[in-house]
Amino acid sequence: MELVHMADIIPLIGIPYPPGGSSSYYIPCPKCDDGPRKKHLNINLVKDVFRCPRCGFHGGVFDLYASYTGTDRSHVRKELLERLGMRDSGYKAGKKEENPKPPVHVQEEECPLAGIDTRHEAYSALLGKLSLASDHRENLLARGLSPEEIGRLGYRSTPVVGLKAFAGQLASDGLSLSGVPGFYRAEDGSWSLNHEYRGILIPVRDPKGRIQGLQIRRDNAARRKFRWVSSAGRKDGHRAEGWTHLAGKPQKEMILTEGPMKADVIAYLTGRAVLAVPGVNALAQLEKTLRHLKENGVEHIMTAFDMDFLKNPHVKNGYRELTCLLSAMGCRFGTYLWDPGYKGLDDYVLHCHDRGMPV
Repeated sequence: MELVHMADIIPLIGIPYPPGGSSSYYIPCPKCDDGPRKKHLNINLVKDVFRCPRCGFHGGVFDLYASYTGTDRSHVRKELLERLGMRDSGYKAGKKEENPKPPVHVQEEECPLAGIDTRHEAYSALLGKLSLASDHRENLLARGLSPEEIGRLGYRSTPVVGLKAFAGQLASDGLSLSGVPGFYRAEDGSWSLNHEYRGILIPVRDPKGRIQGLQIRRDNAARRKFRWVSSAGRKDGHRAEGWTHLAGKPQKEMILTEGPMKADVIAYLTGRAVLAVPGVNALAQLEKTLRHLKENGVEHIMTAFDMDFLKNPHVKNGYRELTCLLSAMGCRFGTYLWDPGYKGLDDYVLHCHDRGMPV
């Protein structure tokens, strides 16, 4: 029994082939995208379905063919038989007669990641509606940040209630939330915000100061204290992608450390530019950032991971991968060492700052 799959109709309707052999990819939506650079229509070659999270256009093989060719949906089957040189054996697209499967239901596909400007606008608007709890403010002050710097950095407390209300307000204000990690559509179609814990919201910024994503420093967490705000697997949501964070303006020599909050503290107390990866073993976005910084005059990187990198095998392996990456990119680099009684460089520079000692 012959089958017609999504891959079979690609050359017939003139849409692009998937890049690099991917089974799920995005193309401009014929219903709502107004330019070739906008790509919201997801084509899934495994499930033989398509869906646009922006306008809701979706369906299966026959539906996509009908839309692109203008063929009446009731005539698609016959036309495809003729064009593909298949005989009529009573088949249905994507379904075998001798071993019937349940009808294909369109499953929610992850949105394309929203662009940096869209994410920055949405996150900035969200933070503008939130406040910083007194216990969180005291925590940040104890780290050495001033009240003015806390305000400038945009730290806020995660909202305890009203997640739908906050997201709904942003959508009503005309902000695009599709593909912005943390935001998603609830079952009733309304927008909501996903987070699991009370804690401090940390804006994670790119070299231009735009907010790429948000992290949460969870209250009273013994392990995995820092988590990304994400809406992976949610309708019209997207996962966070482990972005790097830049504190301060790029300088010829920069410090590379672990954790956006730590980078903010070090940059404020030292006046140095500090680049942070989300974790010593989370280097996926680092190469792209380093290439950008090198093109803009950065010449030397000084690594400053927690002092346990000398003993902790997990951290030590990550540090080894980092130095291999820096070497492969032709970066000049060195490593800062300090009193091991202070685990992180942020702890050490605060100690020096409080005692008027040079760092």
